[in-house]
Amino acid sequence: MAQTEEFLGTGRRKRAIARVRLADGSGKVTVNGHDVEDYFTVENQRSIAIEPLETVDLSEKTDVRVNVSGGGMAGQAGAVRLGIARALEKSNSELRQPLKDAGHLSRDPRKKERKKPGQPGARKKFQFSKR
Repeated sequence: MAQTEEFLGTGRRKRAIARVRLADGSGKVTVNGHDVEDYFTVENQRSIAIEPLETVDLSEKTDVRVNVSGGGMAGQAGAVRLGIARALEKSNSELRQPLKDAGHLSRDPRKKERKKPGQPGARKKFQFSKR
């Protein structure tokens, strides 16, 4: 049985973590065992998730399997995007520059700000009464 080489990539965004496996194939993308169209029902999130494949014109030539957990759907889509970009870079180092120029290899550092003591939220203050 011939083994195909798999390339791994990890992507994170907000609270979401995506573990990506990339292999040569027919262009099938599965997320948590579901087809990408079934998992990301919103078109915008689906296009964000598979954007690196379309940037380097490999959406028809590679199979992608993704395990993603945590966060919401938007964060998960961003995590999948970064994981795919990192796996593509490992598979072929010549793809680094087009992926970098498109902004797919940069991690979005924004996270939820922590709640502060003496306040109801991160920035919100309790109502002030002068008298």
